[in-house]
Amino acid sequence: MPSHEESYDINMVFPFDEGYCKESINLSGVKMGLSSLPNLNIWRPVAIKWFWVSLVLLLQNGTGILSASNYLIGVGSYDITGPAADVNMMGYAIMDQIASGIHFRLRARAFIVAEPQGERVVFVNLDACMASQLVTIKLLERLKARYGNLYTEKNVAISGIHTHAGPGGYLQYVVYIVTSLGFVRQSFDVIVDGIEQSIIQAHENLRPGSILVNKGEVLDAGINRSPSAYLNNPAAERSKYQYDIDREMTLLKFVDDEWGPVGSFNWFATHGTSMSSTNSLISGDNKGAAARFMEDWFDENGGGIARSNDPEGSGIPRRISNIIPGVHEKNEELLEIAASFQSSSGKPATRFSSVASRVRSALRLADRPRFVSAFCQTNCGDVSPNVLGAFCNDTGLPCDFNHSTCGGKNELCYGRGPGYPDEYDSTRIIGDRQFKKAVDLFNTASEQIQGKVDYRHSYLDFSNLEVTISKLGGGSEVVKTCPAAMGFAFAAGTTDGPGAFDFKQGDNKGNAFWRMVRNFLKTPNQRQINCQHPKPILLDTGEMDKPYDWAPSVLPIQILRIGQLVILSVPGEFSTMAGRRLRDAVKTLLTSEGNGEFNNDTHIVIAGLTNTYSQYVTTFEEYQIQRYEGASTLFGPHTLGAYIKEFTKLAAAIVSGKVVEPGPQPPDLLDKQISLLTPVVADATPPGVKFGDVSTDVLQNSTFKKGDLVTVIFWSACPRNDLMTEGTFALVEILHGKNSWIPAYDDDDWCLRFMWSRPAKLSPQSQATIEWRIPASAAQGVYRIRHFGASKSLTGSITHFTGSATAFVVA
Repeated sequence: MPSHEESYDINMVFPFDEGYCKESINLSGVKMGLSSLPNLNIWRPVAIKWFWVSLVLLLQNGTGILSASNYLIGVGSYDITGPAADVNMMGYAIMDQIASGIHFRLRARAFIVAEPQGERVVFVNLDACMASQLVTIKLLERLKARYGNLYTEKNVAISGIHTHAGPGGYLQYVVYIVTSLGFVRQSFDVIVDGIEQSIIQAHENLRPGSILVNKGEVLDAGINRSPSAYLNNPAAERSKYQYDIDREMTLLKFVDDEWGPVGSFNWFATHGTSMSSTNSLISGDNKGAAARFMEDWFDENGGGIARSNDPEGSGIPRRISNIIPGVHEKNEELLEIAASFQSSSGKPATRFSSVASRVRSALRLADRPRFVSAFCQTNCGDVSPNVLGAFCNDTGLPCDFNHSTCGGKNELCYGRGPGYPDEYDSTRIIGDRQFKKAVDLFNTASEQIQGKVDYRHSYLDFSNLEVTISKLGGGSEVVKTCPAAMGFAFAAGTTDGPGAFDFKQGDNKGNAFWRMVRNFLKTPNQRQINCQHPKPILLDTGEMDKPYDWAPSVLPIQILRIGQLVILSVPGEFSTMAGRRLRDAVKTLLTSEGNGEFNNDTHIVIAGLTNTYSQYVTTFEEYQIQRYEGASTLFGPHTLGAYIKEFTKLAAAIVSGKVVEPGPQPPDLLDKQISLLTPVVADATPPGVKFGDVSTDVLQNSTFKKGDLVTVIFWSACPRNDLMTEGTFALVEILHGKNSWIPAYDDDDWCLRFMWSRPAKLSPQSQATIEWRIPASAAQGVYRIRHFGASKSLTGSITHFTGSATAFVVA
């Protein structure tokens, strides 16, 4: 691949019906053509004149980015993969779900949009279950130290994709970290570090550019998992919509003036629960997968129209065929070459060796931004990716419609993804469906974002907000939100991850036994019981503060404006209809009072799980049914009404140009955090074995075909010793020439899995199992599998190591 210095092209992007395509004017070619013309002294002035006239016309007649940039844009991405061992995963709240390896890595992806002489906004998308108030607080402290008041809580939004397969322990309220045995500093630090680095990259990449927006429907990536609650919304309101979930994806395409497309961010509603509660591998679930697919697609195709060259139909591109030319030796010759590379014993390494071996860092172009694609979350509260529906594991029959139970029990009712019973395949399929729609929207985007960059932000105490509602007999009354509380149906879980015991969704009564258990912790007073009605209170979290606060009360709300795009940052999971009501209310306010700045073409998206987390928000009518989402709507039946009231205030301030009161500051509880997770004491290997030695190797002279599974086991150490941030624990290399090994796949690739285990819970010995499912696009050649790790001694010192398995042939 030639470097930028070897190219003399001016790259321009022009709009056509099929989207943006890249054209090149090669100045060196023009110069050569002029010098070869006959009668040079006569033709040179004419040719030069027509060349410049043509160039000007090209730039004026198209909406080419060289003439149309109205923003500074920058994108960035950084690894936030947390501890791949011993730490409880965030999402399902099941203590037995402990991380033990990596499916693929997690990232923070950021964009910055700035007016050249005006305001700017930052949006960060996290491959994490949700944002965290404590993460936001500490990140903003770092940004202030680095940039002064350029980036603050007002113009920085941090949004989680809601994967349920990432390490927990990084939030600050008790109820969200109890299953992770308290606060996990390692989980917390890697997320804060990664967000900061992604913003630094985006800031340093700020360059003139333009933004395009496009919309389209994804019809097969979600279903409503609480339809009985949705049906309690007014029929007249439901009749306005074709579906009982939002199927629209809104995509932004970022185009650098010089480099062309550099990123895309989209918002689409579906839960990050394709991976079940039995999974123990760190994974970005379907949205993280879609992001990886699209970034790899762009690397392979240069942003052109997607080509279907995958016989498996996964749509997942591969890069290795672009790195290594086809190998034409006969299998016998390849086997002879492979036989000369036996497994090597474990040997010391540096941390840099893991980082340098990453596939994507090897491909990175040093003189241009790396393409960043983010699949962001929106109002996914009642949307499941398990699109086949929910069925009883014992009978195979559909679960009870109203309560999602099987024979009165909720434990056997599970949603099924499109790849059932293979949850990895379900994750791939749902991710692939989002990816393909995003590529289509990316390639056909033509509407340019134009207008101001602006923002408004406020903190609010949601435990005591006033809301004016209409009375049935006419007139109105003022009601209030409540201190946070969780209902009995919260403990029932959902069809994506059922709870235990005798809880069930749709329970608006509770039972005496669990009330007695609840009262050991905190008995709610009558005012709270009345306020939360008809929710029977299981945990009165908003009024529990031992050893520190169990739930948030002060929450941030935020609006980011980029021209005709308005992003509503909400600190929770809005149900489908709740999100629709909020979007409609804000759009009505903007278009009625916007003095022509806003109209029906204004795009409004909800960025869910942003800046902090406060569980669910349903409509008043859905709340009455007390499905899981209603039982998890913390601040009572009028929570949505409070959001609508306060967001319309922010929208009015955007229109009028007025400032808003900052509101009460949320608490910083870092110094109060408790952690019961035991540290890594020391790692060990059996006598005569080194860290990185192969325990189970491939057979010598092995030949595999595409689709086969290759498995190698190494003697290893706890992954908590070093997270290998921006590095890899697992690597597949291909032989180039006689002795040059080139990275082909690492633990950020779909086809490679890194799994870690101990022979016993407290054993200092451990092993790393690396599985490579050879993809259909793998090149023929000689391969080997390597492992990187870090061991800890009794003195606390960390030593990095690596090991390689015997080479084999892929025919």
